[in-house]
Amino acid sequence: MGGIHVRRIRSLASATLIASMFATGLVALSAQDAAQAAVVWNEDFSGASGQGVDTSKWNFDTGGGGFGNSELEYYNSGTSNVYQDGQGHLVVEARRESGGHSCWYGTCQWTSGRIQTAGKFTQLYGHVEARIQVPKGAGLWPAFWMLGGGTWPNGGEIDIMENVGRDPNTVYGTIHGPGYSGGNAVGGTRNIGQPLGNAYHAFAIDWSPNLIIWTIDGSEYFRAGPGNVRGNQWVYNHGFFIILNLAMGGSFPGSPDGGTPSVSRMLVDYIHVSTSGTSTGTTNALRGTESGRCIDVPGANAADGTRLQVYDCNGTGAQQWTIGSDGTVRALGKCMDIAGAGTANGTAVQLFTCNGTNAQRFTLSATGDLVNAGANKCVDVAGHGTANGSLLQLWDCSGAANQKWTKV
Repeated sequence: MGGIHVRRIRSLASATLIASMFATGLVALSAQDAAQAAVVWNEDFSGASGQGVDTSKWNFDTGGGGFGNSELEYYNSGTSNVYQDGQGHLVVEARRESGGHSCWYGTCQWTSGRIQTAGKFTQLYGHVEARIQVPKGAGLWPAFWMLGGGTWPNGGEIDIMENVGRDPNTVYGTIHGPGYSGGNAVGGTRNIGQPLGNAYHAFAIDWSPNLIIWTIDGSEYFRAGPGNVRGNQWVYNHGFFIILNLAMGGSFPGSPDGGTPSVSRMLVDYIHVSTSGTSTGTTNALRGTESGRCIDVPGANAADGTRLQVYDCNGTGAQQWTIGSDGTVRALGKCMDIAGAGTANGTAVQLFTCNGTNAQRFTLSATGDLVNAGANKCVDVAGHGTANGSLLQLWDCSGAANQKWTKV
């Protein structure tokens, strides 16, 4: 969508979509990780019918200037277009009316609502999720998204969910930043085979340093990291605020028509923001989902260049890994390392003296991927090996079970 101060022109219809349609769902967190994950902000919209939003949490964006996208609606404040239904939902309502307002093109044709948390809540990293039923109809553009503030697109934008009436079966997940915004944005899609508006769906991101993963109903459909922004700056390392809105018309969805309902409602069941559950500074074994075995230093040999493997989990120091706040993964006084700082598929994962390079920086995502920052690729068990001694390598993240790890 667009910024609170500057809304930019965009047309995702022509965006370069780096689509990675991974069908895998979220892996279960260990009991320890579940305990470490904590809800830091939530909205369950449990107010009375007709009650407005909590203004200690939310601000209204108002006006009919098109917001950089040639949108047709006038965004109102108060409860005229944004209210609770008394059944645990927030309603964001678009209506075919002028409301007595003038828009950029003349007398307004639609009113709607847009709310955001700028100055009241921002989040850096973690799990951000909303359960939403989107409306259906030509020209409708519901969105759940985040902005990093400052001048757009330099501050960054994360679109957790967008849907457009002309493409009712598809959810769009996108990032915008310097050099990759508007029609040149980076994103992915998932077509679920039926209109999203038929039911509620949970739209979420799992966001960690150098990695954002998009899911619908717990199933991953896109991921992005520094390697995906075509040599441009990765700007998702500061706090972002949340936005909900229902736009009408514009450069992305196209115009409403005679069949567009005169009243359309986006229903929001909840918004929950939590830490990822992937805490740093703790020491654990890392067990593979497919093999059931743990990442191991063969023979507890701490020499530089020792190739890492999976082996029966045994609680020894050769399998005790500390994930540092600096992104290092350490055992036996040395660091997990990508051999030669390589980025190619099949590059060995080894033990090496800690040196502060990106070859030794990793993120264990909430979905169980151990992602190297330098290559934006995953730690993988070669050939889907499950036997003791199966070696670790770097490989394109695919969501497969031989790339999933759980702290135990």
